Amino acid sequence: MEMDKKLVIPGDFLSDDAKQADEGTYVENGKVFSSVFGIASLKDHIRVVPLSGKYIPRAGDMVIGVIKEIAFSNWIVDIRSPYEGLLHISEFPRRIESSDMPKYLNIGDSIMTLVRDVDANMKVELTLNDQRLRPVKEGRVIEVTPSKVPRLIGRGGSMIAMLKNETGCNIFIGQNGRVWITGKDKGMDLAARAILKIERETHISGLTDRITKFLKEEKGGKPKEKEPEKEEQEKKEPEPAEQEEKMEDEKESLPAEEEKTAENKPGGILDELLGNDK
Repeated sequence: MEMDKKLVIPGDFLSDDAKQADEGTYVENGKVFSSVFGIASLKDHIRVVPLSGKYIPRAGDMVIGVIKEIAFSNWIVDIRSPYEGLLHISEFPRRIESSDMPKYLNIGDSIMTLVRDVDANMKVELTLNDQRLRPVKEGRVIEVTPSKVPRLIGRGGSMIAMLKNETGCNIFIGQNGRVWITGKDKGMDLAARAILKIERETHISGLTDRITKFLKEEKGGKPKEKEPEKEEQEKKEPEPAEQEEKMEDEKESLPAEEEKTAENKPGGILDELLGNDK
């Protein structure tokens, strides 16, 4: 592991420079400590990327939440975090009365929402006032470990673009690890299996090639056993170049929220450590 990266646990001392403290850290008596178990990056800003654990919301995150309670003027939303999300009636895209709240979003309904603000006491405010946001009324939602989200997206959105291209599905990945898949039943089944396979195998190198092979074999049935060496050689030669072209083409058509997620989220540290950027 490089000198500017190291494995840390909560409470580990990281720096004397409190101004450098970033996500995954806390400051006490002017010193910076790790707040999570993960990989600390000490270059430029001091941040710790968690290797496991619950989702910790940040302003600007796009997540998938589930309505768990309706209070006066607020929907209480489960966002797979130790902290509940609050969706105020004023953050709904149309003007409604409090008495009508259950007609629009009821307990058990899922929503694609944005974390509008998180205060010092971890009060998490959500919004639906954005054209990208909406109730989840079709398709299916699966869950993965939140820390695996950067790998599921891939560098520049490459992995998610390939998944969408190969399955014919639209796939939205929330920062809280909930993944919304829409498309034909067969495509959704294949996408869900591929996503869970990615989650299980993020620590093994060559992930993109394995997932590409898995998807092609599942769509085309079992690969022929005749002349396996020749077949394997043919697979290795042309596919990476073709796949790279597909990824580049698909990357240009990524929805804005997925591009924003891929660019803004610190996935590089985990990717480099686990050798997944190959």
